[in-house]
Amino acid sequence: MRRLRRALDDEEGSSPVEFVLVGGLLTLLTVAVLQLALAVYVRNVVHDAAVEGAFHAALADTSLADGAARTRDLIGRAVATSYAEDVTAVEHGETVRVTVRTTLPLLGLWGSSRALEVTADAPSESLG
Repeated sequence: MRRLRRALDDEEGSSPVEFVLVGGLLTLLTVAVLQLALAVYVRNVVHDAAVEGAFHAALADTSLADGAARTRDLIGRAVATSYAEDVTAVEHGETVRVTVRTTLPLLGLWGSSRALEVTADAPSESLG
């Protein structure tokens, strides 16, 4: 009985175990924060590209297709061209609306397809 009690009270070798457990937890937390930052970055890039595309398409001497192409180009340069596959530009009354449906990154740049939808409006410009 005394031998068992001594073995249970002995803390020799517990430091490496604690280091591995705490290190693993901190690593997991760091990776989760980095993934969240990547998802926010992708969302901001897609939103800014949609705004830029909407304002470009709203110019008097450009078309809706030009605005959608501008949006695709900006997303492709900042993130990846696969994130710019579903871009639409339509006239909505006196405004131009650009909508982007893209992947929400969940593990690196891989994620849920079309889970992120961003819309941007810009007032139409006329020459008359």
